[in-house]
Amino acid sequence: MTEDFIKHSPAFRFRRILNWFPMGLTYALLYMGRYNLTVAKNALGNLMTKEEFGLIFGVGAVVYALSFLINGPLVDRIGGKKGILISALGAGAMNLCMGLYLQYVLSLSNPANAPLSLVFTILYAANMYFQSYGAVSIVKVNAHWFHVRERGVFSGIFGIMIASGIFLAFDVTGRILKSPLVVAKGFDGGDALWWAFLSPAVLLFAFFLIEIFLLKDTPTKAGHQDFDTGDESSGENLEEKVPALQLFKRILTHPVILTVALIEFCTGVLRNGVMHWFPIYAKEQLASGLSVGAGWKYTLDNWGLLLWIAGIVGGMAAGIISDKLFQSRRGPSAGMFYGLLTFCIVGMFFSLTNGWVLAALIFVMSICVIGTHGMLSGTATMDFGGRKGAGTAVGVIDGFVYLGTGVQSFALGILTTKNWDYWPMFLLPFSIIGFLLLLRIWHALPGKRGTH
Repeated sequence: MTEDFIKHSPAFRFRRILNWFPMGLTYALLYMGRYNLTVAKNALGNLMTKEEFGLIFGVGAVVYALSFLINGPLVDRIGGKKGILISALGAGAMNLCMGLYLQYVLSLSNPANAPLSLVFTILYAANMYFQSYGAVSIVKVNAHWFHVRERGVFSGIFGIMIASGIFLAFDVTGRILKSPLVVAKGFDGGDALWWAFLSPAVLLFAFFLIEIFLLKDTPTKAGHQDFDTGDESSGENLEEKVPALQLFKRILTHPVILTVALIEFCTGVLRNGVMHWFPIYAKEQLASGLSVGAGWKYTLDNWGLLLWIAGIVGGMAAGIISDKLFQSRRGPSAGMFYGLLTFCIVGMFFSLTNGWVLAALIFVMSICVIGTHGMLSGTATMDFGGRKGAGTAVGVIDGFVYLGTGVQSFALGILTTKNWDYWPMFLLPFSIIGFLLLLRIWHALPGKRGTH
């Protein structure tokens, strides 16, 4: 495989940073405007029950997944720049609407009478529709800027973007809500929960304007030379538009992409089964008075920071292992993480009442799932979808991620209401299945249609 990518000029590398860094921040802000719902749920208490939260997020996840059937091929046709602009503007608008409605509800004399769950289900579903343009667009753009041999490291960058968004959602949003300025400008006795949605809305609008001027779909549009990235679009006429049905046929008949999609369904279950439900569980433990150890409070107060660190470690480790140890094969790197993930879930069975031990296990699990997700959804999609089909490939694979997210949201909303012992029991089968599927693509590289 060609090593021409090593010869990128300093000017090209600098322009590439100007391209992906603001886009990465935009993607992180999309995460902030997605997972802020969890922060709001914890603060709302009985105004949003666990089952209602599970329903709202579950419907949003299903909408997100199904939207890819349209948005994946659409972004392949219109380009990633237009896609990320649609995402930032639309998600910003929906977060603004959720914030304003929440402000209205909490200003009522009896907020419990307002149809909060129904309205949030509708607005959050619309938010997730616009959110679905984000991953498709970022992978579509970067497929033109990174060679296959660089993309493992890019998966680390992608993981850091994801982790930064999670940090913004959990820790920064939480600190915004507690800041004296926000509380002083609140309403109904200083309750300022609507800032959980207003903050990402304002920032997304700002980056919408920035990206209009900075982002370019290809090196040529930024004044540099396009190059062969070594993926499955090599040798094809990239200017020739491929019909959506033909793109779907190419993606849905590719054995590696189909296997990755099934693995990422499991990742969707596991990632959000950890990120969403641990802070809810920790808060219940603190409120119960049965577990008053410092472990619960520390992890709950710094949950976003811990996930941010986990994302950086997981993303960079997965990328470096893939590119440096396994010649840019994605299966071995993700397989190692899935194996470790399985052991950690088994450990959860014996640690549900120990704050520090459970937090440590959850931290390692977060390293594994964020690293795997960045590697497969952010990198394998570019490799096997190629520059022509990257958007559609991401659409299919991320669609499966959020189908898994929807499944865990509905299921754990019900199961954890009955008994938290069901939490690790529900997660374990998905980690085992994901590991076994990764064995099927252990040796897969772009251009090799087989899975072995």
